[in-house]
Amino acid sequence: MKCSIQGCPGTYEEREIIHAVRYQGEIVVIDKVPAEVCTFCGDILLKPKTVRQIEELLKTKIKPARSVPLYEYSASRKG
Repeated sequence: MKCSIQGCPGTYEEREIIHAVRYQGEIVVIDKVPAEVCTFCGDILLKPKTVRQIEELLKTKIKPARSVPLYEYSASRKG
């Protein structure tokens, strides 16, 4: 399928991505999410079924497979 971004010559291909979302004040990172990714610009499309499955996963509050560090960017810091 041709990319939906105006002027982009790329096409979408199926890949697995890492998806980050803020849910109830927390950052949740989900690995191996199926998505359509543009081969040129990197635009990402999630199928409605995938979005529903992510929403259900977030509601279940199951224990995550692992934890990752979270860094905050601050424009006032130099370096």
